[in-house]
Amino acid sequence: MRIEPVFLFDLDGTLVDSVYQHVLAWKEALDGEGIDLSVWRIHRKIGMSGGLFTNQLLRETNMEISEERVARLRRRHAEAYKRQADSIRPLPGARELLSWLTDAKISYAIATSGRMETAAVNLAALDVDPAVIPVVTRDLVKYAKPDPDLFLAAAEQLGAPVETAVVVGDSIWDMLAAVRCRALGVGLLSGGYGHEELRHAGAYRIFEDPADMLNHIDELGGRR
Repeated sequence: MRIEPVFLFDLDGTLVDSVYQHVLAWKEALDGEGIDLSVWRIHRKIGMSGGLFTNQLLRETNMEISEERVARLRRRHAEAYKRQADSIRPLPGARELLSWLTDAKISYAIATSGRMETAAVNLAALDVDPAVIPVVTRDLVKYAKPDPDLFLAAAEQLGAPVETAVVVGDSIWDMLAAVRCRALGVGLLSGGYGHEELRHAGAYRIFEDPADMLNHIDELGGRR
């Protein structure tokens, strides 16, 4: 019996070149709250859940972050990010990869730690219609990455066992979540994490970007 794979994609840094826009948006939001955090430290947290982001923020700044301040930070970040919508583009090969999967009748979904208020910007840049392609955002699950909830929900929407899924992401948080739900993790270097970081977090294959992944799609079980 042949097991048909399904593909579960992260969004920022995986399909869309938006990681640094998120970093700068968070920097603006933090500065607006008088919280001094270096840009490189923010980058290391992109892709994790907002709750984990906040917990790490507390540890690194020794500041008390109230629920009201967390809500303001999220709102400031979303506003700053949406102002950069015109600079957000699909990564090389992203549209082609999704089109190939569609033509090959291989199911796929998108699972992002972002909320729909920011994910909508990326989906528009990618020409993905959430009414056609399953999209699971932070709004829809209890916990985000590195917890596996997003990928579990995405696999469920596709009607597939998560163990048959290939999780494609650009961060260690994606790979850790893939390991926790017993899916295969494929890492992309397009989000700024290094080869060894992704490998140690559980990636079994690593590619430069979606175009490179498409060139090797047969190695991941993707066949017409």
